[in-house]
Amino acid sequence: MKSVEVRRGGISSIIRRLFSIFSKKKKVVLGIYGPVNSGKTTLANKISRDFAGVSVGSVSRIPHETRKIQYVENVEIRVPGGGRLLMDIIDTPGIATKVSYRTFLRYGMKKEEAIERAREAALGVIEAIKSLDRVDIALLVVDSTKDPTSQVNFVIAGNLKFRGIPYIVVANKIDLPYSRPESVIKSFPEEIVVPISALTGENIELLYEKIYEVAKR
Repeated sequence: MKSVEVRRGGISSIIRRLFSIFSKKKKVVLGIYGPVNSGKTTLANKISRDFAGVSVGSVSRIPHETRKIQYVENVEIRVPGGGRLLMDIIDTPGIATKVSYRTFLRYGMKKEEAIERAREAALGVIEAIKSLDRVDIALLVVDSTKDPTSQVNFVIAGNLKFRGIPYIVVANKIDLPYSRPESVIKSFPEEIVVPISALTGENIELLYEKIYEVAKR
């Protein structure tokens, strides 16, 4: 999968994004962000398979499986009532406030391999933040089995707000018996929150409708 070209934007990127929103351009860029192992790539794959028949990337129980930006172009989602939205999907590496090679040692990696994996993961975090320059709409994927008030979740949300990027909070993994989507809703009282299971597809249609609604505002 070829990597996304990342450009520094500054003021020009903000102007470009505002222009795209007000002109309701024909295609939007959807960025998927969240902490490590929150289900970002599983969600990206679900969306892409549903409407384009292809996967975006591989998933793993090992943290930081996605260490480079992955994307698929020209995915057209369709919602009830005949609505259609053409978009490019960007799946980003998991964002973390700390990356340690010791994490990977617990998964059986040798020290040299673990250090290299940690280096790649740290670079992936930087690349994920930089990719915000080209995103029109974002999904903040939160693992509903964990505390939603983590620093990472709020850092991502703060970056999106600062840049003026409209976003939807996705309370993922509701298929698990110990999920608490209601805690995600309480933690983001001013945001659109959609509880889903990216793995089973539960409630995914509602997410598609919300993506369409946000894009057409």
